[in-house]
Amino acid sequence: MSTDGPDLSTPPERGPAGEAPAETGSVRAAKATARGVKGFARVTGRASKATVRTARKAAGAQGAERSGLNRLIELHAANAAGDSAFAIALAGTVFFAGATSGQRGPVLLFLGLTMVPFAIVAPLIGPFLDRFSHGRRWAIGATFALRAFLCWVLAGTLSDGSPWFYVAALGVLVSSKAYGVAKAAAVPRLLPQEITLVKANGRVALAGVVGACASAPLAGAAYWIGPEWACRYAFVVFTIGTVAAILLPGKIDSSTGEESIDGPRRPGRPSTGLPPRVAFALRANCGPRLLSGFLTMFMTFVLMTEPLDGWESKTKATLTVGLVVGAAGLGNTVGIVVASLARKINPAAMVVIALLADIVALVVATVFFSLLPLILLGLTVGLMQYLAKVSLDSTIQSGVPVRAHASAFAKGDTTLQLAWVVGGFLGVMLSYPAVNGIGLGFAAVLLTAWAVFVLRSSPSRREKSQPTRPVGATRG
Repeated sequence: MSTDGPDLSTPPERGPAGEAPAETGSVRAAKATARGVKGFARVTGRASKATVRTARKAAGAQGAERSGLNRLIELHAANAAGDSAFAIALAGTVFFAGATSGQRGPVLLFLGLTMVPFAIVAPLIGPFLDRFSHGRRWAIGATFALRAFLCWVLAGTLSDGSPWFYVAALGVLVSSKAYGVAKAAAVPRLLPQEITLVKANGRVALAGVVGACASAPLAGAAYWIGPEWACRYAFVVFTIGTVAAILLPGKIDSSTGEESIDGPRRPGRPSTGLPPRVAFALRANCGPRLLSGFLTMFMTFVLMTEPLDGWESKTKATLTVGLVVGAAGLGNTVGIVVASLARKINPAAMVVIALLADIVALVVATVFFSLLPLILLGLTVGLMQYLAKVSLDSTIQSGVPVRAHASAFAKGDTTLQLAWVVGGFLGVMLSYPAVNGIGLGFAAVLLTAWAVFVLRSSPSRREKSQPTRPVGATRG
């Protein structure tokens, strides 16, 4: 009788001396593969745990664990992870497609879209968050919760063209800006005695870079399945961040030991605006930020339409754009590392050094217009932009009354965003073939003129120019 299965009456083949049945090559390969995968997973798991332990140890170093700053550092890593996932999810939409389409009209629209929410809403964010000086954990948590909800909404609107897509996307951008303002105002309350404000800001920013780099591959894998899944991944990250924000140390909500440098608020007292040293640091920051926007847009169009000698092919031209713009990103990362590791940085001097260094690099790139000077220009712009910004943050944190931190940060961030957009508009307009030959030179002259204006408005210069009143003198 025949059967479809194996012939069980036939004994299995044995190896020499009655050994167990010999394994086939495919079985041995499968087992070896399984052992390899298991070993790889074990090693990867150990490496991941070791990396997490090392990162947490670094976050808590120099008194940060005792003061609670490490919790804010870890929260900022989660914030950057969620924001990077949101950016990846929107990679093919109008918010990013316009900036990479190679057409100037969509790029100008893109610049306008990035400016609208900040120019309209940012002036309201600061005063609103100042009212939460005794509930800042909930204010920070609310920015995470709102982004989590809006990312879930976005996941359902990416493919159907719903007008709610624009509302939700702009809401995420505004909420991210609100988080940045609230976070910056919270750093001084958790500052340990062992480190400076500049170093604390740098350490927080460095955690953001780590969080974005760790999250980007996961968000990219989710985007490969579908853009909506990248939004859902961002939803999960922001939800976790909401809980982590609420669990921040209670010192963030406490004003014990804090004093206002302006004294108590008087009823009907008019607002005096930013203190002179903060206003000076903000004006100095506008130069590097404007140059950053200009360089990004100008070099993108010029290097694609009129490539450098020897880089004429489309692939090589795209590579040159990536090298110059990527150098700016690398410079920004180097600035974060420098700020987080440096023992001491003088904020008042750093904002001036950043502005002058950008001018020198710009002049060199204008005179020696080739790939290497342009890469050095990008590296300098990215590095100096971050060092100037972290110096501005520390100046605000130390020179503005605690009750007005959020308003000061909102005003500063909005001004710098406007400077970047103005630089971007100038870069687009000067990238046309008829005028692009004078583009870098024009930027050098503009930045030099701005530096002269900034230095003439220095608070120390004004203090020296004011005559001293003799003792006992009275007003006439």
